[in-house]
Amino acid sequence: MLSCAIIDRDRFPSVLLTGPETGVEGELHTEALARGVTVWVEPTLVRRLSPWNDLRATWRLFRLMRRERFDIVHTHSSKAGIVGRLAARMAGTRVVVHTVHGWSFNPHQPWPVRTLYTWLERLCAPMAAALVVVGTPNVEAGLLRGIGRPNQYHLIRSGIEIEAYRDVPIGRDEVRERLGLPREAFVFGSVGRLGEQKSPLALLAAFERVAAACPGAHLVFVGDGPQREALEAAISRAGLVGRVHLVGLRRDVPELLRAFDAFVLASRWEGLPRVFPQAMAAGLPIVATRVDGAADAVTPGENGWLVEVGDVAGLAERMAGLADDSTAARRMGEAGRARVDEFSARRMVDQLEGLYARLSRELGLP
Repeated sequence: MLSCAIIDRDRFPSVLLTGPETGVEGELHTEALARGVTVWVEPTLVRRLSPWNDLRATWRLFRLMRRERFDIVHTHSSKAGIVGRLAARMAGTRVVVHTVHGWSFNPHQPWPVRTLYTWLERLCAPMAAALVVVGTPNVEAGLLRGIGRPNQYHLIRSGIEIEAYRDVPIGRDEVRERLGLPREAFVFGSVGRLGEQKSPLALLAAFERVAAACPGAHLVFVGDGPQREALEAAISRAGLVGRVHLVGLRRDVPELLRAFDAFVLASRWEGLPRVFPQAMAAGLPIVATRVDGAADAVTPGENGWLVEVGDVAGLAERMAGLADDSTAARRMGEAGRARVDEFSARRMVDQLEGLYARLSRELGLP
């Protein structure tokens, strides 16, 4: 959505085409419209695998692209990326770009599913002139599985509007009072969908150890999802009601980050979580799992710590270390803030404009 909102509209007039589903993590349709983005909703472009809908979506997108005669089609996400590239190829679109926000396959899938997605990515890669990745490990992972050619890959980090998270006109104590958090507590915050990918139950298991060692520590989950009920039950069993807070889906995340002393995420797989630069802009140290793009944002010992996926003990150790040394936590947070400009939305869009212009020239478009 950001690329459509802030791109040079005289040079690259654009349309945002999306599916109808919003899910528990919220929707961006309203914000996109408010920012002057033209939004088209395709009802057959659903998230889940649905062969009938997927075929219909491909056909309908093909007809739309052929009618509108787009010069450039830029696809995002796994499912829409496959359907969109197929439709663009059928429509004869000259410039097709696909952004990999994290490959559709991951080690935690059953092998038939993983194999299917890998095969589909291989099939669709030649249909794009460029494959944009948000983290350097995505290039190695793709090439290792025979997806695309090295010269197709371009690193363009997923950008955020840094000022919205760095220049928040509200005090820490005010936000804590709003959330019912003690002023003197050391507060860990996590923002993300409460589902398998983000592994909130693993994060809670790590915090159980932290809570025993650091009586003043609290943990806040911002977000919602299918594991919320299981998480609530686990909090109750652990006796952490009142120290672990589920605040649900929120639109005031920049303000909520002001209440935290550190940011934590226990994801099982990711591309580059956009919430990392958001936390960096807010001046928070990060403790997270070493998923694909994490090392592009977090330098261990400098602006946070990374542990292996599933290492609950390691996650707890690094969290407890920050809670025990708030001076070090603040120093790491400032180090992250100092380098966050590399994740700015303006930089992302400038790089995309440059890529669009180069590909257009190479393919003979005006």
